[in-house]
Order: sequence, then C-alpha cells, then structure tokens
Amino acid sequence: MQPAKPTSTPRLRLRVTAAAETILRGGHPWLFAGSIHEQNRDGRPGELAVIYDRKDRFLAIGLYDPESPLRVRVLHAGKPVTIDENWWRENLARAIRRRDGLFADQTDGFRWINGESDGWPGLVLDRYAGTLVLKIYTAAWLPRLGDITTLIQEWLKPQRLILRLSRNLQETTRKNFQFSDGQLLSGDKLEGFPVFLETGLRFEADVVRGQKTGFFLDQRENRRRVELLAPGRDVLNAFSFSGGFSLYAARGGAKSVTDLDISAHALESAKRNFTLNQSETKVAPCRHETVQTDAFAWLEQNLVPKFDLVILDPPSLAKRETERSGAIQAYGKLAASGLRVLRRDGILVAASCSAHVSEAEFFDAVRRAARNSGRPFKELETSAHPADHPATFAEAHYLKCIYLKG
Repeated sequence: MQPAKPTSTPRLRLRVTAAAETILRGGHPWLFAGSIHEQNRDGRPGELAVIYDRKDRFLAIGLYDPESPLRVRVLHAGKPVTIDENWWRENLARAIRRRDGLFADQTDGFRWINGESDGWPGLVLDRYAGTLVLKIYTAAWLPRLGDITTLIQEWLKPQRLILRLSRNLQETTRKNFQFSDGQLLSGDKLEGFPVFLETGLRFEADVVRGQKTGFFLDQRENRRRVELLAPGRDVLNAFSFSGGFSLYAARGGAKSVTDLDISAHALESAKRNFTLNQSETKVAPCRHETVQTDAFAWLEQNLVPKFDLVILDPPSLAKRETERSGAIQAYGKLAASGLRVLRRDGILVAASCSAHVSEAEFFDAVRRAARNSGRPFKELETSAHPADHPATFAEAHYLKCIYLKG
C-alpha cells in the first residue's frame, strides 16, 4: 500500500516526551496527542508519521489520526524500515502464519487479524466461512481501504468482504470517504446470514448489523469447556446473545438450556442456530427455552436454585476507566445472583470482556461472592484469550473467565 500523502509533501515528523519514548521502546503501540511536543506540520488521516527521540534518532512509525486523542497507532518500532507494498504483504502474511494449524476442517469461523497484537492497529479481520468481515476502529485506515481490500482478496480470496465501522467513525466515514457500516467491499452480494462451522456446530453470523463483526468468536474455547461440563445438567445462559454457549451445552448432553437476553433479535438467532444443528444427536432432545428479559433484573428476582450450570457473560460493564470501580461491584453482585439460582454441586461460569477491569479484580470479585454465599466452592480453572485473539500489551487483555464448582 502506498503512503496516503503526496510525494511533494515533507514527511510528517514527530518528537515525543521522554515518558512516551520509554513506552514506545517497550513495545506499546499507542501514542497519545498529549505526548507529542514537536511536530513539523499538520497531519492527515492515514498518513505515516515518523517518531524521533530526543537525539533525533528513529523511534517508531505509525498511522496518524488528527481527530483522535490516540494520535498515532504504531506499525513498527526499533530500527528504521520502509513501509511499502512488500512490507504490507509481509505484515499480512505474518498474521496468517500465526493461525497455521490452529483449526481443523470443522472450524471455519475465526479471527485472521487481531488489531495491534497482529501488527494492524485499530483493524480486525474475522472469517465466517467464505465471508470475511473487516472492522475499522480508527479513521487512519479509511484512505487505505482500497489497498487493504486488494491485499485481502489476493491473499485470502474470500467469497465476499464486508466493512464494519466503530460507531464513532460512521458519520465521518459516510461524509468524507463514502463508505458505510455493513457495506460490501468486494465479492458476491450477501443473501441472509452466512453460516459457519465452529468445532462442527453450525452458526449464523449477522455480519452486517450484528454486534462486533456478527458473532463472539473470542469465546470459542470457553464454549468448548462448557460442552464438557454440561452432561445431565440444567443450564442457564444469561446474556445469551445468539446461543453459542447454549448450543455447546446441548451437544454436550445438557437436559435443558434456558437463554436470557434483552434482545428479541438475538433470541431468534439462537433459535435458528438450534434449528441448524438438529441433526446433532444430543441437540434435538435438549429442551431449549428463550426468555426475553433484562438478565440483571431476572437474576435478582429469581431466587430458587434450579440450575446445575450457570453461565454469566455480560457485555462490557466498564467502557472507560471512570467506570472501573462500579463495574467491579457489579460483577460481584452479578456473581452473587448467579450463585443463588445454582443448585448444590453446580458450576458457575463467569466471564468479563471489560479491558478496564483486570483479571485479578474480576476474579477477586467472583471469588468474594462465592465466599459470601456461605457455600464451599472449588475453583476449577480460569481462562483468557484464545490463540487467534493474541494480546500483546496491557490494554489488549480484556477477556477472562472463571469456573467455580460447589
């Protein structure tokens, strides 16, 4: 991909604070506006910004975003490199190679590119069988979408490529770049929802309007664990979305599964996913009930222990640092509610996708709720990111899950 600036324009050069130098040398991929103390000119979205240290030595190079407080997303740090077409090709090839051997033929839904941790800061690429979904989180990528589309077509040859945009980008993207959320970038027009395989189970993905890129691929390994824990159990899946945990529990031999979600659209998707898998021997006889409700309120109001396996996987409860303290309390309260509807010798599976709440803080909140319940609990395990969702810096560590039995 070519630089998003005319050749006659002098290269954008930045110098940063001493603290920022240390952070960038340590491998952190973000440079905030407040850390820039010298800049040779105004920058445009998507152009390459070269960062120098106090001794005028090359420090890093990245994509510039003048409208974001996160001003530069670092592509490379260390020795100088030339960011040209060959560099971009190799950058994509590295991400693809990291997935080599991770998935058998029974899984064709996974993440090809996980943003900063794969060298593509602010960009995600997910696969749903022949449909790929490119999600953009910074305007810095928008001038390069044509080149990115060509590169993905060349290397991965998808049936189609769909563009998804974070909410804060949608208006400016439509006005300034003539792209829209859910737009088909290349390939065949999409009819309905693409269906993909995950360890042999069939799921639909709402890639045009659904949350994230259409499905929560990051919970795959926890769904597999739930399948092993489910035989003979009555399962409650709170915040069930499209029923991923529920379907795994059913295939694992659960007697019944109850889905709670506030979205009627999500529950209908869960029903369709169960229909897609009726040929599975244990799915068909499993009683599947869906309840459209606020899961927080439902759990507070239902006090009878009638489930043997309770899954709590709420949306992020801390979208910013100022919400961290309240989120920790909310996770503890939610765990306590889940434990009240859990039978003796039952299993609680509690997950968090809040990056602003650390693993230690989340696990401590759940463990405290278990202690306060007055019941003895054994901690079975904890888990974090799957291999196709690598996390290489602190802010990238958002997913954590804990399993308690008692």
